Amino acid sequence: MATHGRSLHAHLGGGAVADVLLWRRRNASVAAVVGATAVWFVFERAGYSFLSVLANALLLLVAILFFWAKSASLLNRPLPPLPNLEVSDAVVEKAADHALVWINKILAVGREIAIKRDRQVFIQVILILWVVSYVGMLFNFLTLIYIGVMLSLLVPPLYERYQDHVDEKLGLAYSVLSKHLETIISRTGQSTKQKKTE
Repeated sequence: MATHGRSLHAHLGGGAVADVLLWRRRNASVAAVVGATAVWFVFERAGYSFLSVLANALLLLVAILFFWAKSASLLNRPLPPLPNLEVSDAVVEKAADHALVWINKILAVGREIAIKRDRQVFIQVILILWVVSYVGMLFNFLTLIYIGVMLSLLVPPLYERYQDHVDEKLGLAYSVLSKHLETIISRTGQSTKQKKTE
């Protein structure tokens, strides 16, 4: 069981983020759960909008910095320590590289569907988009993000503890779904062949 934990830790990045997700840093994990819940409560239940909270926070920050700078010059104190607020070229290039990989993957799937006419990829994309659409009807975007954060903090430690059982059940579910998908693909292939012969 210990080797599974190490491999899961490595799959999650192996650093501080993996420690938080696996609850090895309990204080940080609890802080993440409490912080996500507080943000969700402020925006979803209390009725604040993201733009108003952001504007009020920036207004407060600018006012504090302005009065700090003014009082520092009057009292001969040091100015507020502000870092150089710039985005480096390396950060932009790294973000663009990551975005490029995802865009190329999406375009490759579109190519598989449009040019190669891969029915299996087509059906998988349709099923995924239908599930996303259905879940989107049930929850708003902020609640979906909150659920995603909670699942990312709760599922990895449970998976680490019960990995053998989960892998067995997921393997069984995958084989059943693969059989159903093959049946759907074979039926759609037969119906298109029948239409061509008619």
